[in-house]
Amino acid sequence: MPAEMSHAEELLALYARAGFGRVEPPVLQPADAFLDLSGEEMRRTMFITTDPDGRELCLRPDLTLPVCRHYIADGAVQPRDFAYLGPVFRSDVTAGELLQAGVESFGRADREAADAEVLALGLETAALWGVIEPTVRLGDAGLFARLLDALDLPPGWRRRLIKDFARSGDLGADLAALKQRPEAGGVAAHAGVLSALAGSDPAAARALVADLLSIAGITTVAGRTVPEIAERFLEQAAPGDAEGLSPEKVAVLERYLAIQGNPDTAAAALRALADDARLDLGQALDAFEGRTHFIAAQGIEPDRLAFAAAFGRPLDYYSGMVFELHENGNGAPLVAGGRYDGLLARLGAPAPIPAVGFAVWLGRLDAVEARS
Repeated sequence: MPAEMSHAEELLALYARAGFGRVEPPVLQPADAFLDLSGEEMRRTMFITTDPDGRELCLRPDLTLPVCRHYIADGAVQPRDFAYLGPVFRSDVTAGELLQAGVESFGRADREAADAEVLALGLETAALWGVIEPTVRLGDAGLFARLLDALDLPPGWRRRLIKDFARSGDLGADLAALKQRPEAGGVAAHAGVLSALAGSDPAAARALVADLLSIAGITTVAGRTVPEIAERFLEQAAPGDAEGLSPEKVAVLERYLAIQGNPDTAAAALRALADDARLDLGQALDAFEGRTHFIAAQGIEPDRLAFAAAFGRPLDYYSGMVFELHENGNGAPLVAGGRYDGLLARLGAPAPIPAVGFAVWLGRLDAVEARS
């Protein structure tokens, strides 16, 4: 590798050798996809304008969604691997922009092997800046979702827990609320409305809630749009949503979220939990252990990995492995990503497509290198 080659050039060369072809999506993107997936709260950090027809456009705040849209527009021919490098624009960063790189792999049916290869490529990425042994944090959004399915939670609670898990991985307040029926001011305060909605036609119920909110002059509440608020009301109207869960189910959630360690240690604890609680997690745990074997085959010792069942990333479209690479476990992630098999269908693909990737923050890696 020529000594004068920049890290950015080294990065693109690394990705090209791994089979990831560079793509450069337009800087100006439709804003609706970002807002639909991340909520109205993201609007505060985006640079938004409108086209002559009144449609909202934005300077891309991230490159994963634009790469997904490019893949779909190109026919979604499977499998395809893309790399990217370019500026993204957010009002919450210095100068309003930062340089982001990354890879996205679409259409591989061998999910566990693809996960392992992407994680290995993320470690190679960090090594270009001299970060040879970063702290590797691992989680599994898909395993958590499977646990909630096995526990047969009411739909409103399931959605809330998945969203809060993605945003923070800290579900202590939610678990406390699960233990008791909400009092006045909570769901029970709207019992009349919820009773009227329960069992009604979903489309008509959404329209009714939207009309009521519009009459009241409400457009957003805590970042939620009118359709999102209507959807939440429908979930709360579902049988059992206003009830607390049994202590046994809450105890299973608490025990699950406390599991951590290297993947082998965690797998043993997860299987013990499934056996004790008589939950059908066999297929999900087989995939979990299979991924660990593929990671080891990439030359990555499982003992290097810090798995935590409570670890999630702040985007609710992840559907499987999630990971972050940190300098000595500190600060913002240097490289981060995971599996998101449902995202492309949400963006317009005709069917769900397996997908996994990561983003790289070059400025953070530069800062680490400058300190070393």
